[in-house]
Amino acid sequence: MTDFPVSQYEIEDLLRELAPQVLGVLTRRYGDFDTAEDALQEAMLAAATQWPAEGRPENPRGWLIQVAQRRLVDTVRAEVARRNRETATALREVATPVDLSDGLEDRDDTLTLFFLCCHPVLSPASAIALTLRAVGGLTTDEIARAFLLPEATMAQRISRAKKRLAAVDRPFTLPGGESPAALDESGYPEQWRDRVGAVLHVLYLIFTEGHSTTGSALRRNDLSAEAIRLARALHRLLPDNSEVTGLLALLLLTDARRAARSGPHGELIPLAEQDRGRWHRATMVEGIRLVTATLPGGLTGPYQIQAAIAALHAQARHAEDTEWDRILVLYSRLELLTPNPMVTLNRAVALAMVHGPQAGLDLANTLDDTLKGSHRLEAVRGHLYEMAGDPPAAIAAYTAAARRTTSVPERDYLTLRAARLRNS
Repeated sequence: MTDFPVSQYEIEDLLRELAPQVLGVLTRRYGDFDTAEDALQEAMLAAATQWPAEGRPENPRGWLIQVAQRRLVDTVRAEVARRNRETATALREVATPVDLSDGLEDRDDTLTLFFLCCHPVLSPASAIALTLRAVGGLTTDEIARAFLLPEATMAQRISRAKKRLAAVDRPFTLPGGESPAALDESGYPEQWRDRVGAVLHVLYLIFTEGHSTTGSALRRNDLSAEAIRLARALHRLLPDNSEVTGLLALLLLTDARRAARSGPHGELIPLAEQDRGRWHRATMVEGIRLVTATLPGGLTGPYQIQAAIAALHAQARHAEDTEWDRILVLYSRLELLTPNPMVTLNRAVALAMVHGPQAGLDLANTLDDTLKGSHRLEAVRGHLYEMAGDPPAAIAAYTAAARRTTSVPERDYLTLRAARLRNS
């Protein structure tokens, strides 16, 4: 143990960081997510009790693994008592002391656990919920509030995800075991590279959930920060993957505007009206540098293209300096790669900025069926009608958008926009 005192806050931060790593080790070794999670919770409780009084151990991660494994041993032994036919196998596996010299003690298993939670048998909604619980360290109640769902509903979703994984043949075991032949030069299974797309998708959704949450809050910084942290870890693992780099750049460039997105009372401030002096310059420069580094290989992926668009916004000193013609080209390319009504809606805005509001409205009108009921379509229409000098149409569109959004800050912004036009 260390001979210096440690505060409760330091311990909480450390446990939050180590929890997914320890859970990853346990689940990979024993393949039972529920039992491993229970053992981890007991180990963390013991740490929170002992460390403030006795000092932090020299190897807190190893300490947690040892304690969790002892708890897991106790659990398995109890289970063995009820299931005699599994006694020999269970005791052989769990009675062996943890070997911290297995070459894996220095590996951060957080990302490993992330890949496991993104198992292809899970739906995106289930994968996100399980990832937030296992990797993000959020409680079921916190996850439920983030998704505006009752806690019981979210608990059922997470439980179903665990059961779905339990039905898979050893989902937490490395494909082909842990033999070097099954691993690539980075130490990760080649087969997991097939899951990179799903991991990126979940990361993007986690960030988006934190950046533009519904309900009364404009954002949840803890979710956005966790998505960026995991994106950084993934980028360290796969630095040459342009989509991984593109996603990290996109998240950084978007997050860099965080301080300017809201006013003193939490009100939403649109991009064109933001005080660009409040953008976090260092984060923005990092994002631009990352996406620029991918350009020699061409613009080939949706995250990379979205990051390039965000970089063009970042490089404009004033809103009127924005290179909308280049952004329009990028949205057109993005639409070809990933046909999506939201991408088309964004292209409508860029089209309006280059060729006038009527061109944007004509394109937006093609989305009546695919975006029926979406507040974003009406919000864009309001903006374009306002550009076109048609206040009555803009007021009607803003009002319709305000009625449809579930975000309180967005509703207030749209209502205020309509009110200003009425009074102008």
